[in-house]
Amino acid sequence: MNIFVRELKSYRKSIIFWSIGIILLVASGMNKYEATASGGQLDSVMDDMPKALKALMGSGDLDLSKASGYYGILVVYFLLMATIHGAMLGANIIAKEERDRTAEFLFAKPVSRTAVVTAKLLGALANILLLNIVTWASSVAIVGNYSKGEAVNGDIAIVMAGMLLLQLLFLVIGTAIAAAYANPKKAASLATGILLITFILSIAIDLNDQLETLRVFTPFKYFEAKDIMYGGGLNIVFVLLSIVLIAVLTVITYILFKKRDLHV
Repeated sequence: MNIFVRELKSYRKSIIFWSIGIILLVASGMNKYEATASGGQLDSVMDDMPKALKALMGSGDLDLSKASGYYGILVVYFLLMATIHGAMLGANIIAKEERDRTAEFLFAKPVSRTAVVTAKLLGALANILLLNIVTWASSVAIVGNYSKGEAVNGDIAIVMAGMLLLQLLFLVIGTAIAAAYANPKKAASLATGILLITFILSIAIDLNDQLETLRVFTPFKYFEAKDIMYGGGLNIVFVLLSIVLIAVLTVITYILFKKRDLHV
């Protein structure tokens, strides 16, 4: 069976569950917006909220009286979901042959390791794009239903562009770790651990302005909703940095996987 098709079939249930989770998150979040906005409680709730909680929510300068502003708070959470999906997918799609003891079957076939990695990366990319499209479509449909005429599609599109870059970045972080790490069973845990450390660092930066210089070390500060929405756009420096990191980590994945001894 074609390796690309094999990977798509292998992860079809997973992508369905992740997609449902994203849709439910957007739907429940915007339903909460309707309940709080109709009662006129948003301003007082945000004024009384501790700074640490505001940092965790990523509210910043978002206008919470608008559907787009409340959606901006949700962005933090589905970015976290999408990047966890990407990191775990990247690690597992490379390491699973050794973990499941199927490496001998796969690599006994007349196909190079480069071709195998390419097919696996393309399968992972298809999953990443599908989750991004589901998030985009559900956001446009659900937020638009609560927007009361506000133009939200542009803000959603820019958020999705930033999310896609983060998904790809954590995907190749996962693949690079899996290609380098001797224990395939722990590759996904290590990739997710790195993700959570960078997420916690992003919160720490919001809480302490003196840590602002560290934002380059946490991708979660590259494309924050409070910065890119309302015409802010993507920061070209962070876009280029993300592309460079994605390219470098992809090359590292190929190099290390070709050199490593596979445990069959």
